[in-house]
Amino acid sequence: MTWFFALTPAWQGLLATLFTYFVTALGAGLVFFFRSINQKTLDLMMGFAAGIMIAASFWSLLLPAIELATELNGNAWLISSVGFMLGGAFVIGSDMALSKAALIQSKGGPLKRSILLTTAVTLHNIPEGLAIGVAFGSAKMGIGGASVQSAAMLALGIGLQNFPEGVCVAMPLRRDGATRLKSFLIGQASGVVEPFAGMLGVLFTLTMRDTLPLTLSFSAGAMIAVVCSELIPESFKDNKTVAAFGVLFGFAVMMMLDVALG
Repeated sequence: MTWFFALTPAWQGLLATLFTYFVTALGAGLVFFFRSINQKTLDLMMGFAAGIMIAASFWSLLLPAIELATELNGNAWLISSVGFMLGGAFVIGSDMALSKAALIQSKGGPLKRSILLTTAVTLHNIPEGLAIGVAFGSAKMGIGGASVQSAAMLALGIGLQNFPEGVCVAMPLRRDGATRLKSFLIGQASGVVEPFAGMLGVLFTLTMRDTLPLTLSFSAGAMIAVVCSELIPESFKDNKTVAAFGVLFGFAVMMMLDVALG
């Protein structure tokens, strides 16, 4: 992986978010071969991804935000708190808007409800891609605990949770009458936004240093909101023990890598 660490942050962010998109497409592609996927496997993956994302939200995003705000003589606790809450509010607000839209369209048939699910996943992927880009940009600038290793692990965690997302979008579409090809195309489309958001995150980080503490903490808040609103409830619904082990293991892996290599 030496070649990857030698790349510019823009290339690192692009390749990392292309990877997360590819995993989304991989999950959606299962619609060509299976009618259903083992739920325990999906729950373990989502739990592991949740653990990685929780740990990364602190060590790769929030802690660097606090340290940079202090370095810039800003009010570290206020900036990080405001950014964190704004990021969470963005995800929660998106969920509320989509829930209202789903209620309005409840008589529109299962296909329309599946399209709303796709929209929800796509909206969640925007702050995820942004967080990856910001993490690689922060590593380049040597901010606090930010490192290429932790940014790469963040991308891995997001990629892992994108796999069941691709499955959960494509499979219901197929079940509701869409063709395999259409189900796949819509399922993979939910991840297309991540490379664009990732590149924006890198460019924003490298060109607007003074606003970076707010951006980092915004990304952290958005990630925690996604974990709390989507990954934890979904993974714990059927297999609580398996999912809990996944969360703990994912958190421990991310923590060890950040402390040892960060």
